[in-house]
Amino acid sequence: MASPPDRRYSDSHEWHKIDGDTLTLGLTRFAVDQLTDVTYVEMKKPGFAFRAGDSVGEVESVKTTSDVYCACAGEVVETNSAVAEDPSLLNSDPYGAGWLVKIRIKDAAGLDGLMDAAAYDAKYGT
Repeated sequence: MASPPDRRYSDSHEWHKIDGDTLTLGLTRFAVDQLTDVTYVEMKKPGFAFRAGDSVGEVESVKTTSDVYCACAGEVVETNSAVAEDPSLLNSDPYGAGWLVKIRIKDAAGLDGLMDAAAYDAKYGT
């Protein structure tokens, strides 16, 4: 499955979808497939401010626990309560219903280094 072309991708396997000064963040299909069955999702609460590269939450699976990172500085404005209640949404629809957090962008400079979908897919064989 090709990665959606309307997002930017990090080497730590997060996707970043920008809409004005808001960014929606999630995990890529590659990351979800590596994690296998996701059992728990916890994101930082609205109001949490952070720097580029900081963790904004964590995802646990039967294999491991992984931090979720954001490439830009910002503030959490919304978390996906549906995926917190039903982590399997991340496995079944990582680019749609499985989004993790929405962020108000404070400094977008970190987004410049992200890959487009074609580069991400070529690098990670998705």
